[in-house]
Amino acid sequence: LEEMGKFGRYLDSDGDGICYRTYPGTHPTKGAFFTRGTSRDHYAVYTELGDIYVDNVDRLNRKFDTAATLLPKPVIRTRGKGGKTGLIYYGTTSAAATETVDLLAAKGISLDSCCIKSFPFSEEVVQFIDNHERLYVVEQNRDGQMRTLLINELETNPKKLTKVVHYDGLPISARFISSSIEAHQQHNSAGKRSTLKVASR
Repeated sequence: LEEMGKFGRYLDSDGDGICYRTYPGTHPTKGAFFTRGTSRDHYAVYTELGDIYVDNVDRLNRKFDTAATLLPKPVIRTRGKGGKTGLIYYGTTSAAATETVDLLAAKGISLDSCCIKSFPFSEEVVQFIDNHERLYVVEQNRDGQMRTLLINELETNPKKLTKVVHYDGLPISARFISSSIEAHQQHNSAGKRSTLKVASR
């Protein structure tokens, strides 16, 4: 603060989208600021200028891009070489999803897996999706919220992501996931449409 002429609360001095901030009482004359919830410039001064508003929104986008490089990376496991089918899961589905991979492997169905650990999605998640032709997205909610995020945020082709959703109030099981995937694959091998949605009853 001593070295800068003026403190800019929303000034992105290093281009990563994350602004520096000060704690109250840090400096007797510098670092304090007053801001509104509406549009403001780099120095927390109210403004209605469109180009400054656009600049601030673009900075927030840079902030998300930076966050994607700093947050926990996904845990990715591959089985064999050149697997075309993958499993995406997260949170409380992790134990059941991990067991599912072993159960299906014993039946000759090989699945790579990606356990998502954070959002915004990292480049590793993008690469995992790009490297597979079909992906099963395991979730414990009715609407497939993670699948929606993957489609909206990464512009993933919805046909590539098959829902495996469980929402009957009980914890999801490896038996449920594996039987759902087997049913879907049998459905596809019979020459039927590949848009079947697997869900708990």
